[in-house]
Amino acid sequence: METILLWILLLLLALVILVPAAFLFYIWRIDERQEEHAILRHYPVLGKMRYILEKMGPELRQYFFNNDAEGKPFSRNDYTSTVKSGKYNTRMLGFGSERDFDGEGYFIRNTLFPVQRDELNVDNEEKVPTKVYKIDKDNLFNRKEHREETLADPFLLKDEDAPIIGEHTCRHPFRVKGLVGQSAMSYGSLGGNAITALSTGLGLAGGTWMNTGEGGLSKHHLKGGVDIICQIGPGLFGVRTKDGDFSWEEFKKKSDLKEIKAFELKLAQGAKTRGGHLDGKKVTPEIASIRNVEAWESIDSPNRFREFNSPEGMLDFIEELREVGGKPVGIKLVVGNTGDIEELASFMAKTGRHPDFITVDGGEGGTGASYQELADATGVPIKSALPFVHDTLVRHGVRDKVKIFASGKLLTPDKIAYALALGADFVNIARGLMFSVGCIQAQVCHTNNCPVGVATTDDKLQEALVVEEKSFRVCNYILSLREGLFNLAAAAGINSPAKFTRDHIVYKDRDGRLMPLSPDVPQKAL
Repeated sequence: METILLWILLLLLALVILVPAAFLFYIWRIDERQEEHAILRHYPVLGKMRYILEKMGPELRQYFFNNDAEGKPFSRNDYTSTVKSGKYNTRMLGFGSERDFDGEGYFIRNTLFPVQRDELNVDNEEKVPTKVYKIDKDNLFNRKEHREETLADPFLLKDEDAPIIGEHTCRHPFRVKGLVGQSAMSYGSLGGNAITALSTGLGLAGGTWMNTGEGGLSKHHLKGGVDIICQIGPGLFGVRTKDGDFSWEEFKKKSDLKEIKAFELKLAQGAKTRGGHLDGKKVTPEIASIRNVEAWESIDSPNRFREFNSPEGMLDFIEELREVGGKPVGIKLVVGNTGDIEELASFMAKTGRHPDFITVDGGEGGTGASYQELADATGVPIKSALPFVHDTLVRHGVRDKVKIFASGKLLTPDKIAYALALGADFVNIARGLMFSVGCIQAQVCHTNNCPVGVATTDDKLQEALVVEEKSFRVCNYILSLREGLFNLAAAAGINSPAKFTRDHIVYKDRDGRLMPLSPDVPQKAL
């Protein structure tokens, strides 16, 4: 018996030593003989640590090495403030701000005598049934919280302050009771669960909108009963024939839907000022059917519309869309060649023809997939693009005819207020709402491998995203932003955020000098 036990021990010892040794020798031989990596040829096995650490680099920086104000494209403060707004419907903090007050930037020009809460022109009559988390215990080793139902204030605009899109141009104008909504995000770039959670949460918040993105309208967009701006890109997805021509029949079907309040022609997007791309692994049969393309084949939409190539041709097309659909039609653009914007505004002034709105997307905007050179080098940031478009329209006498949407990393109330003051009527948000449905900035949107089920059409990965849970976070985030805007309006001495102008913000340079904002003063970073 002792002999058997001894042999068993010797065998186990051999397995413990020989098997790992054999495995390391196998790896060593592979590394030494491969010709791709010089590090591995010189330092077999050990050299793999370099590639492991390199792979872990983004996570190490995000969670351990970057301070709260660092990180690209969003800092930890940007991310956590958004998540807190969605989860707890609060933006409360303690002790003090972490903003760099020695640096340059915009500030709200608060008045000596702010507007009282009961003086605000806010519509809080119909409460919003939502769910928020409450923290029971929060320490290093023991954190407990629970979710509870609540009736939240919607912080809507009163009717007299609510902007109307297409008031004098179409049969069915669009009155908007809130100034913040979802920027264009396509079904395909985002999965069905994410789109459904966004639609449901935005619909619950009310007074807002959802932009379909150029991928076209899906059943997921319609589930929440939210007001929809249906985007039409150069690929004409959702309103095209199989051959890629514009289909007036499909367009009429979309325009007849009560949920669709307006249409947007996408000329460009901040992160890709040319045609979009969707990898074939994301093109499920459902998405292919919506877009009228082949399943599992990569999609590259044209760089521009084939239907027009001039302001005159574009406005001809817009007027025909408006006549057939009866609803407002706008354009989405990225400022680059300022002469193009001047030409468009001049043509509008001369002819009296114009889109109902212009969406100005900053070059810092996000995307599901783009090329580095396009994301980094093309498109003026929103801080410069927005006031330029506003001032150009004012100079040509057409600003009162066209509403302006602004987008480009405007995901907190202060940044939204700055954009409103610089000329925007509305603000679009994409990545802030992605945070609300679970995005952790993994930055693998283009691979279909999103670990939290947001930017993927993989059914298994989408199981991580619970629609009911995330829809309330979307709702709370929008409500929280609107409350924040009313707080800032009161501080500035106005009774509604719809009344923000450049008189309500000031720019401070690095030397502490305060600069008033006017068309003659260069616009700085938000």
